[in-house]
Amino acid sequence: MKTFSSDGVTLAYLDQGAERPDAEPVLLIHGFASNAYVNWVDTGWVADLSGAGYRVIALDNRGHGRSEKLYDVEDYGAPEMAEDARRLLDHLAIPRAHVIGYSMGARLAAFLALAHPDRVQSLVFGGLGINMVRGMAGTGPIAHALEAPSVDDVKNQAARSFRVFAEQTKSDLKALAACIRSARAPISAEDVATLVPPVLVAVGEHDVVGGSATELADVIPGAEAFVIEGREHMRATGDRTFKAAVRAFLARHPLT
Repeated sequence: MKTFSSDGVTLAYLDQGAERPDAEPVLLIHGFASNAYVNWVDTGWVADLSGAGYRVIALDNRGHGRSEKLYDVEDYGAPEMAEDARRLLDHLAIPRAHVIGYSMGARLAAFLALAHPDRVQSLVFGGLGINMVRGMAGTGPIAHALEAPSVDDVKNQAARSFRVFAEQTKSDLKALAACIRSARAPISAEDVATLVPPVLVAVGEHDVVGGSATELADVIPGAEAFVIEGREHMRATGDRTFKAAVRAFLARHPLT
């Protein structure tokens, strides 16, 4: 992976297909405790989109993967993390891109599109439906789980799943705890109703973390919903029907 400086924070990213000048760029933003490789390479997204002719860019969010680790909660506000994505587009001299985010990445994609609608050609919210505007409760137990001496000390099962995943991705637990504790700038239904780019909301049928895809799409004018059948939050990421729905969506909204 390559690196760049986002207002002084060193971030890692991959860029596949840059040698094809006519390829439409797609920016991928991963979820909490994941990274570009786990969320997008290992699940086949990069190969799938590259094979469809797109230039694929994916960053490791601050505090994640190979990007710089920060330990102050003030370093992890969603609007600032969305600016990391915008600065990456600036660094690569990309004026406009399709943007796909999963879970936390979908939330960051929303902030990016709200702040810079001219930079986003189309927008996919993966793994985050109506809970985007309802907010996420109970981040304290997740932070405590990440800070616990051992996963065996974590009794809250939902929080334990985050600790297990963070260990599987070899994440910096202290940095993730700061990230999850950060002030969560709200996004309201009124906010997402003002989104300019075309929107696809894709969430697993049994995803209690993300909530209903249809309910979120209903509050965004012109948005489409895709329910990933039989999937929950962690198992929906690489689903082949999800990928096919996104490819079809991108094809309906080509870069102009």
